[in-house]
Amino acid sequence: MNRKPIFDPAAFGLDADAAAIIERARALYPTFSERAAAHDRDATFPTGNYRDMHEVGLLAICIPKEHGGLGGDYRTYMMAGAEIGRACGATALTWNMHVCSCLWTGALADDLDMSTEDRAAHEARRAIHYGRIVNDGAIFAQPFSEGGAAAAGAAAFGTRARKVDGGFVINGRKIFASLSGHADYYGVLCTLEQEGEDLRRRDTLYMAIPADADGVSVEGPWDPLGMRGTVSRNLVFRDVFVPDEAQLMPPGTYYQAANRWPHMFMTLTPAYMGLAQAAYDFTIAYLRGEVAGMPPVRRRMYPTKQIAVAEMTIRLEQTRALWAQALNDAGPDPSKEQVMRAWATQYTVMENANDLARLAIRTCGGQSMLKNLPLERIYRDSRCGSLMLPWTAELCLDRLGKAALYEAGETDE
Repeated sequence: MNRKPIFDPAAFGLDADAAAIIERARALYPTFSERAAAHDRDATFPTGNYRDMHEVGLLAICIPKEHGGLGGDYRTYMMAGAEIGRACGATALTWNMHVCSCLWTGALADDLDMSTEDRAAHEARRAIHYGRIVNDGAIFAQPFSEGGAAAAGAAAFGTRARKVDGGFVINGRKIFASLSGHADYYGVLCTLEQEGEDLRRRDTLYMAIPADADGVSVEGPWDPLGMRGTVSRNLVFRDVFVPDEAQLMPPGTYYQAANRWPHMFMTLTPAYMGLAQAAYDFTIAYLRGEVAGMPPVRRRMYPTKQIAVAEMTIRLEQTRALWAQALNDAGPDPSKEQVMRAWATQYTVMENANDLARLAIRTCGGQSMLKNLPLERIYRDSRCGSLMLPWTAELCLDRLGKAALYEAGETDE
């Protein structure tokens, strides 16, 4: 099968460093795609994939070079993530949780305002964090959802941090906590308790909690429709103590990032951009008679198949072009139009990935539903994208409609 890069370096203006990093991810396709079916069938975490990514430096993709990482920026990571998602959606989705702990504390934090004192403390703390990944291959999770409005940015996180001598005591619960039981550290968003005050979003802290800390537990079963290899069980914190240096960002920095760097919430999309490409790849290979393990029967000569592939090609190109532009937009303080394009992109990638999988199944026919072939897994995995906070498909539509019809401060009263 001719599996070219999803994003041609020349066509999409990638420099040599970025292209080389993305190629490292693309080179893992044969191994990751071979393992994907077993992780999906058994709902097991792709531990071997993480060992492989550490060996080629990809766990440190967004760690600055001066700290021993690859120094990849936001766009480079996103395009590399699409190549991983092309091979295994669950690996790409969980890798996103890990990488964000580096991206948020690295290039993104460098764009934000901090006092001289906070900047110095942040530099010292992130050096510890980066060293664990570069030297030890440590894996970081990023549990986000709590079953309420906090993950959508409409309320403070219910997981609480109480300041004590030398650190903090954490109490709370996260649901759909990807990598539960498999990460070495959990990058937890929680709210600092203020005496006599209700919990406030501006008091959000971002803390690195060791998986083996006293009071950390993983609970509940994991048997979902798709993205089964993420192992996103419930994560519970009961009087968990962490030292001051566990802060991944200074107080108030996450709140600033959420308001000034909104493209940080698009980092779930690479897995689904990759799944969209994978659905298309399989369809082309199937119609050309080039699927490994199947008889070399060609079906490409039928007009109905050609028209279906044309529709898929248009859908894929639309998705890829919009996504690439949104990646170029990413940065601090985007315009209203750029934020709207980010919401439109999130919606488009998540919905079109599943629609391409649907078209692929219809075009390839009944054999494509067999579990020894990847399409039915791609379909199930891709269906999950539109449900994921903080930018679900419904929230993107709601925000887009309001933003198009109202300017800041306008009401109908």
